[in-house]
Amino acid sequence: MPAENAERQFAESPRGGDRRRWTIAVLLGLGVLVNYFDRVNLSVSHDALFAAFGISDFTFGLLSSAYNWTYAACQLPSGVLLDRFGVRRVGCVSTFLWSVASFGAAITPGIGGFFAARFMLGVGEAPSFPASAKAVGYWFPPRERSLATSFFDGSAKFASAIGVPLIGLLLLRIGWRLSFAATGVVSLLYFLLFWGIYYDPPWKHAKKADADRVQHSERRASLGYLLRRRKVIGLAVGFGSYNYVFYLLLTWLPVYLSKTLHIDLAHSFLYTGIPWLFATAADLFIGGWMVDALIRRGWSANAVRRTVLISGTALGLGILGAAGAHTITQAVFWISVSIGGLSAAAPVGWSAPSLIAPGDSVGSVGAIMNTSNQISGIVAPAVTGYLVGVRHSFRAAFFVAAAYLLVGIASYIFLLGEIRPIAEPEYSA
Repeated sequence: MPAENAERQFAESPRGGDRRRWTIAVLLGLGVLVNYFDRVNLSVSHDALFAAFGISDFTFGLLSSAYNWTYAACQLPSGVLLDRFGVRRVGCVSTFLWSVASFGAAITPGIGGFFAARFMLGVGEAPSFPASAKAVGYWFPPRERSLATSFFDGSAKFASAIGVPLIGLLLLRIGWRLSFAATGVVSLLYFLLFWGIYYDPPWKHAKKADADRVQHSERRASLGYLLRRRKVIGLAVGFGSYNYVFYLLLTWLPVYLSKTLHIDLAHSFLYTGIPWLFATAADLFIGGWMVDALIRRGWSANAVRRTVLISGTALGLGILGAAGAHTITQAVFWISVSIGGLSAAAPVGWSAPSLIAPGDSVGSVGAIMNTSNQISGIVAPAVTGYLVGVRHSFRAAFFVAAAYLLVGIASYIFLLGEIRPIAEPEYSA
């Protein structure tokens, strides 16, 4: 396919990838780090919001998932916009919006305004992961995509590792309103950085004379066509199970450690960072570096990716061990096993849209996958809040998460199958 060869030649050429592509990978990782600071800010504000607004555990669960409502609703539109307008234009708009949302949360006078700020944050951050996946597809050849993907996916875990203790300690010192204002300032600085550095690669802007060379890659499959493909369904369901556990832990882990093991809030913030550091390492070194290294050494790309994807998701079942933990050591160990395994699988999952999408439909496939992710992000905090409120324990909530992981593993095996391109639809002349 001539266009794909052109993309690869650009990514591997001295004037293209060697100077720029790893800078782009770091920039994408920094963006996810910043927008996850916005997300974890709420989880460490649990007690402060209880005191300020008098909300229940269930209401806090709804508030934790409110961001995901608009995030999920905007996934498919953002994928279409990314495929039509490119990463730079969509990314600049989205980063500015999420900055405004953080400032909105800081100044809201009531819980209704807080919900509105979280809704806006979801709109602003909706393109972030599909855009990052598409940018990696633009800038990196397939053999480097797992490592490049781990830069931005690993940042989501690292943000929790350092964000929860840092923002938690900041909240204890200056209050929850100023902690939200601080993340707004950081988000605005990232907007300026992205605007100044990121551009879509030159082959995306081929002149009319080069139209024949890039025409094939510019064709986009419709959402209807993609939604009927077994591979897309399998990827979406499987990754949705990952994101259910991810958001359960992202929003409730400090509260779980504090309530279940009866440790003070400051120490729960510090202990929360341990599993997320482990997750960051697994994401970068197993899901990223090791996968690409094995493929470069001649191992079957499909076998390596499928093995890491499925076995990593299976390790997520370690959350069942946390359900029966009675000490902080046991709890941190099993949570680390669970989120570490899932994090090792995550770069493979996020590189999959660029590996299976037909034509120039990477943004749309990524958006379909992330819609499933965010439905899980909506359900997980709310269901967990309900079950904790009714049962006064996290045991049932963790069992629900494990059941979904089993469904996700089956979807990877029987629906996704081999990680290879989907057949393109027949385009009319």
